[in-house]
Parts: sequence; C-alpha cells; structure tokens
Amino acid sequence: MTEFWLISAPGDKTCQQTWDKMMAATTRTNNLSTNHKFNIPDLKVGTLDVLVGLSDELAKLDSFVEGVVKKVAQYMADVLEDSRDKVQENLLANGGTYIFDLVTYITRFQWDMAKYPIKQSLKNISEIISKQVTQIDNDLKTRASAYNNLKGNLQNLERKNAGSLLTRSLADIVKKDDFVLDSEYLITLLVVVPKTGYSDWQKAYETLAEMVVPRSSHLLFEDSDSGLFSVTLFRKAIDDFKHKARENKFTVRDFQYNEEEMKADKEEMTRLSTDKKKQFVSSHSFFSNLIYLFYFGFAVQVIEKSKGPNGLGPLVRWLKVNFSEAFIAWIHIKALRVFVESVLRYGLPVNFQAMLLQPNKKTMKKLREVLNDLYKHLDSSAAAIIDSAMDIPGLNLSQQEYYPYVYYKIDCNLLDFKV
Repeated sequence: MTEFWLISAPGDKTCQQTWDKMMAATTRTNNLSTNHKFNIPDLKVGTLDVLVGLSDELAKLDSFVEGVVKKVAQYMADVLEDSRDKVQENLLANGGTYIFDLVTYITRFQWDMAKYPIKQSLKNISEIISKQVTQIDNDLKTRASAYNNLKGNLQNLERKNAGSLLTRSLADIVKKDDFVLDSEYLITLLVVVPKTGYSDWQKAYETLAEMVVPRSSHLLFEDSDSGLFSVTLFRKAIDDFKHKARENKFTVRDFQYNEEEMKADKEEMTRLSTDKKKQFVSSHSFFSNLIYLFYFGFAVQVIEKSKGPNGLGPLVRWLKVNFSEAFIAWIHIKALRVFVESVLRYGLPVNFQAMLLQPNKKTMKKLREVLNDLYKHLDSSAAAIIDSAMDIPGLNLSQQEYYPYVYYKIDCNLLDFKV
C-alpha cells in the first residue's frame, strides 16, 4: 500500500491555475509526486463558530473512524488465518458504480451524494458518518465475540485431541474391545507410563494392589514420551491401585468408556469446525476479481449464487461490506476536514483547490521543501488566525504538523499485514 498527502491551496484567478502551479513545481522537472485533483462538492459553509467547533470534532472523528477501518481490516486478517496473504486483495471500496481497490478509490474520489447529501449541514453530515461507523464498530464487537467464542470452543476441543497422554482426550485412541464392560466386579483402567518405565510397569502392575487380573495389561498407544496401558482389576481395589501407581510415577487417567459421550464429543467438534469454516469459506480472490468488471449489484448476485466451495461465508462477507463502508466514510471525513480548514484559513467566498499527492518515497523531503516554498506566502494569513483570540484546534501547532497550506495524510500502510 502507500501514503497520500491531501492538501489544498487558495484559488488564484481560477482553481485551475492553482493546480497548474502545483503540477509545475512537483512533476514537470522533479517528478516528486503523482498528483490528482481531489473533488469536493459545494458544501454548506455555515457560521464561523460552527466551523471552529467542527474542526476539533472532525479531528476526533477522523481518528475514531481510522481506528475502526484498521480493526475491521485486522479482523479480516485474523479470520482468514491460512489465507492471510489474500487479505489486501479483499480490502476493497464500493464506489457506487464500480468496486475499486483502495488506491484507485482515493485517486478517483467522488463524493457520495446518496449517503451524505450536500444539502445537509456540515454538522449533520459528520453526525451521519459518526452514527454509521459507530454502528459498524458495535456490530464488529458483537460478531467478533461470537466468532471468538466459536473459535475458542473449537480450540479447546482440538487441544483435548492433541498434546500429552496425561491431558489429551482418549476417545480417538481406545476402542470398545480394550475394556471389560458391564461387569459388576471388574473394571479396566487406563494408565500413562513414561517410556523409560515400561519395564518397571510390566514387573510391578500385578502387585500394585490386590485383585489385579494377571497378564491383563496391554499397550494401547504411545507418543514420544509415554505409553497408554490398560489394566483390569476388581472394582474394590481401585483406590489402592491408584495410590500405589502414583507412588511409582504411573498416572491413572480418569476415563470411563461411554460410546454415546464419545460420539457426542466427535459430533460437537465436527459441528464447531464446520461452523467456523462457514464464516469464511473460500473467500480468497474471488471477490477481488470483480474489480472494474461488474456493476456492484450484479457482482453481489454472482457472489450470492456462488456459495459452496467458492462462496463467501457470512462473517467474511460482512467484513468486506463494512470495511468498504468504513473506509469510504473515512475518506469523506478527510474531504470534510479539507473543506472546513480551507474555509477557516483562506476565508470566504469558498475558493480553493484540493489536491491529492502520492509522494515518491525517495523524494519526500524535497517535495515538502518545494511545497513550503510554493505556499510560504500563505503563512502570514494563517498566522493572523492563530495569533487572534480565537482558538482553532485544527491549527494548534502542538497537536499536529503545521504547514502554510492545508495538509492531511492518508496513510494506507496501516492496512499492511505480516503474513
């Protein structure tokens, strides 16, 4: 992914002249950045007092929404697990008509009039975004909790079927023929014996307690450290046998053969595993292959018909849709912040050009110097606002980077994952 600088400068005689000057300074001789016009519609300005208050509110909202975008993206990576290398290509933005990758959406940004009507006040638009993203955040917490519970229950069952013979489930190791069942007097116990103690076990087990059935011990299973032995004895000798076994460093497992319980455990594990897979089965690159190819409505129909091995599970589908919603909301907040700060800095009537710069990594410092030189004449007007009695949080030098032009960074690197 990459980083963008969203800036604005006041219009000269025309906004096109502002654009041309910036292009000449950054690309025609130095090739310092790749630039795009950033289209912001004619929004309702409102009063200066409202703009001042909104500047601070938008800064907080920007931080909150960025956090939600990152959380949804990170949870996508967590859910996809073995397919984490596919995460980036599944983080897309539905631009209304087409589904875009994130860079394309930003560089071709168009205000969504349906979601955020420009006839509404700036305050109302920010509240619409806040409610929308807060709902996504709350829904994510609920869905994440349900999925984590499912995942945790499955992991607990998987742990029971793995690990040491001292702790793991024995249901998939033993069989009915290994036990004396339905006897009033006899019972079969299962004993874990260290490999180094096999010979000691064979010599001692018949004498660990009275009434142990001679030659009744059999090795049923072994791992790298221990073996699982069966032994049959009279029920009334159980306590004495366990005590003596413990003294000799043999561990009697607390296990009773019950076919119904063992079958239920296996069915529960199968069910949990199936439910987990249903949440994200085979999302992979199918969704991203639709970029630029289909109208969004048609793409959804294609996906809905493609359940089964190539379909999308409900959790991944929700993450895809709501990542797009949160990301789009985030870029609209950036647009709102540019508009508000441009009006506060450059005054009325509204006359500024918003521009999106994608800096070349090796020349970032030079690009900053060129922009500062190009717009240093704006500093006196901005300084006049700062020096006035009016407190404008968006221009507080102690809280953020300050430049003579309006500047906000869009850092898409927050969506990068180590896989």
